[in-house]
Amino acid sequence: MPSHMFADRPGQPPEPGTVDALISQTRRLRGEVDAVRRDAVMDEDDPRKRWQRALCDLAVHQLDDLGAHLGQLKAGVPDEAPATPGPDPESAADAALGPGAAYGAPDASPGTGSLLSRVGSAEWNLLTDEVSWSEELHQIFGRTPASGPMSLDELPSVVFAEDQSLLQAMVTDCLIDGKPIDGEFRIVRADGRVRTLHMMGEPVLDADGCTASMWAVLRDVSELRRSERAVRESRDSLQRRRHRERTERRVAVELQEAVLPPWRGSLRFAHGGPGASLDVAGHYLPAASTGLIGGDWYDALALPDGDALLTVGDLTGHGVSATSSMAMLLGALRGMAVAGIRPGSLMGHLNQLLETSGQPALGSAMCCRYDPASQTLSWAQAGHPAPLLFRDGTGRALARPDGVLLGATPRAAYEEAEVRLLPGDLLMLHTDGLTRRGGMDDSGTRRLLSLAPRLAGARDAQDCVRTVVEEFGEAPGEDDACVMVVRVGA
Repeated sequence: MPSHMFADRPGQPPEPGTVDALISQTRRLRGEVDAVRRDAVMDEDDPRKRWQRALCDLAVHQLDDLGAHLGQLKAGVPDEAPATPGPDPESAADAALGPGAAYGAPDASPGTGSLLSRVGSAEWNLLTDEVSWSEELHQIFGRTPASGPMSLDELPSVVFAEDQSLLQAMVTDCLIDGKPIDGEFRIVRADGRVRTLHMMGEPVLDADGCTASMWAVLRDVSELRRSERAVRESRDSLQRRRHRERTERRVAVELQEAVLPPWRGSLRFAHGGPGASLDVAGHYLPAASTGLIGGDWYDALALPDGDALLTVGDLTGHGVSATSSMAMLLGALRGMAVAGIRPGSLMGHLNQLLETSGQPALGSAMCCRYDPASQTLSWAQAGHPAPLLFRDGTGRALARPDGVLLGATPRAAYEEAEVRLLPGDLLMLHTDGLTRRGGMDDSGTRRLLSLAPRLAGARDAQDCVRTVVEEFGEAPGEDDACVMVVRVGA
């Protein structure tokens, strides 16, 4: 059986035209992958971007190796390589990562600084103790040709302690049992650099069928393994992020469901007469992305003094932090309303609470207090859309009193406004995410007001909410939204 020394250089190169076509295809594909890699902008805060970039880097490494090997096929068996050592193989490999590198130009022989320095070969003669290494293998191990090759007994001295048993098993199986070698191990070069080598080889038998020598081809796969590791790590990071997002969303949904009122129907009051009851219904509309659970709320509450609290609001942000802040704010709002604090002052307290919160945020809100005895609605707002009042088949937006966003200005003052409600009136409160689903805020508000004839014919508040959801809920929304409809009883 002939020796496989320098098996990394084929003795019979294929037809040049075939190799040229493969080289052209590889160059073109490499350029396209490199373009994708450039477009995959690195963002350390985005695991998905890191994963995409790592996959592109891995593909580029593999295509560079393929291009180098095709270039070697095209060059055929070269003259004896010069003994002068070339650049460091790791630096050469990094330099070869540029577009079009190491693709075997027609007039270029495989230089020691190209990607071809990643592949070397060796033969250990068991009868004469002679060892032969290719020049590339000297470069992979960081040894000069003058220092000579390493025997099988010397080889473990540069191998990682954890990998020495693996190398010993591969060599023993090859020499004793005639098994082919196929495995990887890590070495530490004299300059301290760690390289990962993939070794493939076979025993060479003499005329009597006994093992006379062992040959092997060793490939430096350090960059390839590093790219594969980056892909795994970025993929694992992306999976952890998705798991965390799913967990946070579940917690946010559970917290939101626990805080938003479960009621559907009427709020009734002790005294008789017009306006003695309010028919109330509300609905939460999620954003188009199921991961965006925000801080929108709606609430209606019968107060101890016979009045009714009506409120909607929206905190910036999404996820658990937004819903937990919303829960805190809504709990404080209910408590202050039960204590008899009027809407304007209540908004000022909420502003202070949000400003001093451990999770600072901005929020818009509206707080209304309805007195059924006088049929008067007193309300204040903080950067929030005005209530819409529907009466006799037409609708209009109420004039807003002054009020800035919650958390925007310390010690801000909030004005109150009053409006008298008549039996049969319908009041619609909503967050701005609803009107943005209809286009710009103004066009969304006009769409809501255009629903007046349909709302006038609705059976109850729940039917009115259903009409609004049919109009706006089908369109994808960038943000979540709340809507609450209150109809004054006759």
